[in-house]
Amino acid sequence: MAVRIRMKKMGRKHRHFFRIVAIDGRQPRDGRVIEELGTYDPHVRETANRTTLKPERIKHWLSVGALPSERCETLFKKYMEKFEKLEAEAKAAAAAPPAA
Repeated sequence: MAVRIRMKKMGRKHRHFFRIVAIDGRQPRDGRVIEELGTYDPHVRETANRTTLKPERIKHWLSVGALPSERCETLFKKYMEKFEKLEAEAKAAAAAPPAA
């Protein structure tokens, strides 16, 4: 099975919203997905807040041979570092003992 990482179109007319998904390459654009890896909303005014990603899962799929679409690859280059830092901070906060 050739897995691709691409966008699945959601939302309504004139208000598009995309989910970044791992999907079998033979499925249609909005077909059955294997896993959701993030979102992209082009209508958000601040460009830094348009995307959400799950970097750990994206790295997993890339390591097992999934091919990203051109647009997803661009989003990964632009935003992956930001979400890796957020994920590391969340893990550190969860591992820290609670203050008494």
